[in-house]
Amino acid sequence: MDRNQRPIWVVGAFILDLMKGLESDKMGHLCFFPLDQPLINIPTSFQITGIDLPSPLSMKAVSSLQERLEGLNGLNHNFRLGLGSEGPAIGKMFGVLVVEHPTLGLGYLSAFSGKTGNSNEHLGFVPPIFDSLDESSFLNQGMRELGTINERIRELQDSGKADRSILDSLKNHRKEHSKQLQQRLFDQYHFLNILGESKSLSEIFKVIGAKNPPTAAGECAAPKLLDHAFKHGQRPIALVEFWWGASSRSEACVHKQFCAPCKDKCGPILEHMLKGLT
Repeated sequence: MDRNQRPIWVVGAFILDLMKGLESDKMGHLCFFPLDQPLINIPTSFQITGIDLPSPLSMKAVSSLQERLEGLNGLNHNFRLGLGSEGPAIGKMFGVLVVEHPTLGLGYLSAFSGKTGNSNEHLGFVPPIFDSLDESSFLNQGMRELGTINERIRELQDSGKADRSILDSLKNHRKEHSKQLQQRLFDQYHFLNILGESKSLSEIFKVIGAKNPPTAAGECAAPKLLDHAFKHGQRPIALVEFWWGASSRSEACVHKQFCAPCKDKCGPILEHMLKGLT
């Protein structure tokens, strides 16, 4: 048998588990990719790779995801890797989490930070913690309301006959509406750890004395991967993040470079999520 060809019963079990997964994964994503049992020892403690080269086991998952990325054309995102690419090039951070599935054994999950191709949902990648792009969500409804308030303020200011008290009232309403919308957004992001403890963004950053979480906190690959694994009863073994595509504006990341999770947005979140994980 070809070493790359899995036995029929393994493929059947995989398909069966994916079908069952649709019932528990409301986003309908098929995220688990099996890995052949390695000849090397599986780490007994959780590993997070930074700039250093990942372990051989992690590299199997990284290589698998990078092969998928090279063959994907459904992300609708210009990574500027080929000749003739048009439009702005934006590289992206991707991550893999090697996990032990309760029934399927060893495999990995994959994720990207933020969105690609104006979407935060793509087949084969874990879903976002909260879908901020859903047009029917409270967030986008609230943003539309905020736009209406701004438009009303501009109209009054342009008229030159605005009553000062009315303008002040509208501006206070805008400020309060924005504050409430932001807080409600923070409360949508909850993160699990292996102990089953869940905390919101506000709770996590309050511990370190931050007034508010940083913008886009909770959208990075690492928190999404760990949260998905904990929700689906998969034991995390190793986490690796790497840059894919054109360099960022700061030139801090280059194509295929391994990177540690960011400290300002991910640090406090991971401190909670890694509690109890040895």
